[in-house]
Amino acid sequence: MVRRWILVLATAAAAGAGAQDFPSRPVRIVVPWPPSGNVDITARTVAPAFSEALGQQVIVENLSGAGGRIGTAAVAKASADGYTLLLGSSGTITSGPAVFKSISYDPLKDFVAIGPIQSVPIVLTAAPKTPVSSYKEFVALANAKPGQVSIASAGSGSSNHLAIELLMRQANLKLLHIPYKGSGPAIIDLLGSQVESMMDQLTASLEHIRSGRLKALAVSSKTRSALLPNVPTLDELGVKGYEASTFTGLFAPSGVTGTAADKLYAALRRALSSETVRERYRSMGVDILDMSRAEFTAYVRADFEKWRTIAREGNIVVE
Repeated sequence: MVRRWILVLATAAAAGAGAQDFPSRPVRIVVPWPPSGNVDITARTVAPAFSEALGQQVIVENLSGAGGRIGTAAVAKASADGYTLLLGSSGTITSGPAVFKSISYDPLKDFVAIGPIQSVPIVLTAAPKTPVSSYKEFVALANAKPGQVSIASAGSGSSNHLAIELLMRQANLKLLHIPYKGSGPAIIDLLGSQVESMMDQLTASLEHIRSGRLKALAVSSKTRSALLPNVPTLDELGVKGYEASTFTGLFAPSGVTGTAADKLYAALRRALSSETVRERYRSMGVDILDMSRAEFTAYVRADFEKWRTIAREGNIVVE
């Protein structure tokens, strides 16, 4: 019995020492999406500064498939030692799980929120031939033809689709949702006026708005985007409390020690204070999120619950 207790105490002491020494080897960030997408670019933008702040190499690894579920599930099952992290986003942690019929991980129970990185506003745009130039005119058109004004999204169950459902609910509008297989094809049809309007991430629509090929009617964030300062928020326009921005952040498997989580959070904050990182994100049209770990945890839970309610009420289920 004595030998057993000695072994237990020795094991606990070794674990404690390991936590204090963290990190003592490279840290891996899993991106559950293909290279060159928004989430991947987010990870690779912050990784060098994050590595410098941690004092260890940070490796970004893409593990995509099944709408982000493959890579996310792999991290959920990884060792909770702080050396394998997830670059989580709305699509894999909140809005996606809210609509997936089948999912092998619990976004709230299987992960510890380390810290936020950035958020991306969603922008409501109108096609060149749609006879509106403001949100007020868009509402008038929708009310004149209830259920007939088409609005595109990147796909059924996407964050953009849920943003549309939230808009219809809060603004009391009836629109005709047209889901596409990705943002790219939807924008092509929007530019050609095959569809009348769209809600999409600002990063995907920005250049078309700047060139005048698309008409920006409103943004979904709490405050106006610095890249589109003349475009009002939906909240300003009377849809009080409306917010549908997507987010990214770092997550660790549940069970990670508080010491490791705190060190990762502190290093992430230092990395995000880099002017090089901040300028890169500004150029992408995203907003850096400044929150404590507790605030971010609460934010993630509230976002999930919001989209789960919208999905249930709208009977939105994705296989």
